[in-house]
Amino acid sequence: MSVKAFKLVSAVEREMLMGDKNYINIECIECCGKNLYIGTNDCFIYHFLLDEKVSTAGKITFAATKQLHKYLGLKKPVSELKAASALTRLLVLCDNTITLVNMINLEPVPTGARIKGAVTFTLNENPVSGDPFCVEVCIISVKRRTIQMFLVFEDRVQIVKEVFTPEQPCAVAVDGYYLCLALTTQYIILNYNTGVSQDLFPYCSDEKRPIVKRIGRQEFLLAGPGGLGMFATVDGISQRAPVHWSENVLGAALCFPYVVALDDEFITVHSMLDQQQKQTLPFKEGHILQDFEGKVIVATNKGVYILVPLPLEKQIQDLLASHRVEEALVLAKGARRNIPKEKFQVMYKRILQQAGFIQFAQLQFLEAKELFRSGQLDVRELISLYPFLLPTSSSFIRSHPPLHEYADLNQLTQGDQEKMAKCKRFLMSYLNEVRSTEVANGYKEDIDTALLKLYAEANHESLLDLLVSENFCLLTDSAAWLEKHKKYFALGLLYHYNGQDAAALQVGVQIFTKRPLEEQEKNNINPDDIVSCLNKYPKARVKYLEHLVLERKIQKEKYHTHLAVLYLEAILQLKSVTTDNCTETTELVLKLRSLLQKSDLYRIRFILDKIQGTDLHMESAILYGKLEEHEKALHILVHELKDFHAAEDYCVWNSENRDVQYRQRLFHLLLSVYLTAGTSDCALVMAAVDLLNNHPAEFDAGLVLQVVPDSWSVQLLSPFLAGAVRQSIHTRRMTQVALGLAQAENLIYKHEKVKQKGAPILLSDKKVCQVCQNPFCEPVFVRFPNGSMAHTHCAANRHLNSNVTHHSPSSSNQT
Repeated sequence: MSVKAFKLVSAVEREMLMGDKNYINIECIECCGKNLYIGTNDCFIYHFLLDEKVSTAGKITFAATKQLHKYLGLKKPVSELKAASALTRLLVLCDNTITLVNMINLEPVPTGARIKGAVTFTLNENPVSGDPFCVEVCIISVKRRTIQMFLVFEDRVQIVKEVFTPEQPCAVAVDGYYLCLALTTQYIILNYNTGVSQDLFPYCSDEKRPIVKRIGRQEFLLAGPGGLGMFATVDGISQRAPVHWSENVLGAALCFPYVVALDDEFITVHSMLDQQQKQTLPFKEGHILQDFEGKVIVATNKGVYILVPLPLEKQIQDLLASHRVEEALVLAKGARRNIPKEKFQVMYKRILQQAGFIQFAQLQFLEAKELFRSGQLDVRELISLYPFLLPTSSSFIRSHPPLHEYADLNQLTQGDQEKMAKCKRFLMSYLNEVRSTEVANGYKEDIDTALLKLYAEANHESLLDLLVSENFCLLTDSAAWLEKHKKYFALGLLYHYNGQDAAALQVGVQIFTKRPLEEQEKNNINPDDIVSCLNKYPKARVKYLEHLVLERKIQKEKYHTHLAVLYLEAILQLKSVTTDNCTETTELVLKLRSLLQKSDLYRIRFILDKIQGTDLHMESAILYGKLEEHEKALHILVHELKDFHAAEDYCVWNSENRDVQYRQRLFHLLLSVYLTAGTSDCALVMAAVDLLNNHPAEFDAGLVLQVVPDSWSVQLLSPFLAGAVRQSIHTRRMTQVALGLAQAENLIYKHEKVKQKGAPILLSDKKVCQVCQNPFCEPVFVRFPNGSMAHTHCAANRHLNSNVTHHSPSSSNQT
């Protein structure tokens, strides 16, 4: 699979080098820093400065500036160029002679120092001399089967060794004392210091061009048989698998972790890490491919191009984006040598984490877990994928740039419930493993709270184990979650672990109250036993009785009475401690009133006796109302509480589902309570007026006018009088309408009767009863709609024969 590892960028265009001189061809190149040297077939050396430019979009280009050119005067092609920057010298091979020239002005050294009789040469990049002011040069001599070693200084050369080979050498590379040679029929490793040689593998130089390239300390790259790029060490062994080249490779270069090869039509890029071909670039007429200090340069006869490597981090991210995890990890490991240690560690951890999420999304959980561990993933990155698992108090913010492309688990699984369940099981397992390791340091609360939520949601047996052992579950989040999933025993354990035993007891009762009804019935638990069990815990007992009375609506007097007594005792207890009505007291009073109003099952006299002597006047009034002692109830509301609105409400709710007369009786009773005190109490007078004016429909206007004081003006009662008149007129009109409808209905019935009597019915002694088949003895009979007739006593018989049962006698006539 392809990877965009390099981009081909032009460096020196044809016009800059030769203008309109088409006969000029590039023979060799050398690059040292920004200095580019080109040797041509007409014996010229050209010197350019390369300026690298990066656009705002990140695009890299090169601008080549020509410095000068030099004619060597030999009318032979310049075969090879090598720079010795430490000496400021350029070694030039032309006409089998290596000349030393100045790198700046391209002039030969004044001493005329040179090496004659060289077919080709190379520099020892791992020198053994130890002298920083010289370079070691290895040449293949024009002498048959001869290799010569030279020391080249600033202005002189010195031969140090001459070595004879078993066959004529064609190509050579040097590392220390080791020569890697392509002979006529084979490759060998030769230690020129000891003379010991090691055969590598056979190779025919007549059939294809040999390639020998040093790629690292004591390691070489060779063009092997069958289009293979072979790696070999100085010990004659291969530590890497070969790469598969084409059969006609012309050159090779190294830009770690890639090996670049050139053939007639393409530039191919292989990874040294997994030996796979990663990229192919079309490139025709190329004949030179070399690397210079990490810069890969390729040339045709007419132009020079640079293979610009894309940043390794971008290559890795591209691989991850394509979900090619293994390749990305191999490349990341290989990048270690090119990146500073600290920067590499940060980058590599992030890559491992990204790879882990890719494997996780593919449900490869074992691989994902190992990558998360190796990458030291902040486990909250994983938890945050699961909605609502992180505590609401968590300050966690996801990594930026993000480690994955998913908003949450729903998007990752595309709503697939089976996949979602697998992901949740994996997280349970992973959190359980890491919660006791250093991975959890700093956010144990987040881990344990998430684990608790997963256990509760899945009804997992480990939930209780988590809560009875040391844990860091956050109380608020965990309690709400357990309540949501009805894990009341676990909720009690949570409160107990956090030292809140009182709350634990309150929750404990929900084990009984919140279970499904069918489960309670199945287990046949007697509510009386539970109430007895909870006697030591008053609040829990109240909750359970509320469950029985208010939720399950069990119609048993003892539960309703017991709950009312518990409410009452709790209220009196609170009132004995403080005279102020606290929130708890208010809530209990409202609960008691609601129970007293809505329930008809409690023992009214028993509760009333307990309330006597307290200030619970409203409750007393409710109880008197239940006993139909409305005058006492209203007297309490009006004269003791002076709550006129409550008195009106009393009349309303006590008359619900009762007839109009009962409702009027209650309102007239309230009016009489207002008026019995005389007219001296202005508050009662105004309450009576408001009662009449606000509820005119609830009174008999005639009776009202008899009881109200004569001193009241018509204007004072005008709303009541207007409402009463309106109600009277409305009632009269509705009565007239009803009467008219009844008269119309009666007329319809009379019409139907006349219609039925319209045709004569003949009865003779030949007619027989359709039921008993006997003749009629008297002119009294029943006629059915189908025309058949029967005796009256036979018609009363419901067991008619099948002929008669098809017709209903409901519309029959008797004569």
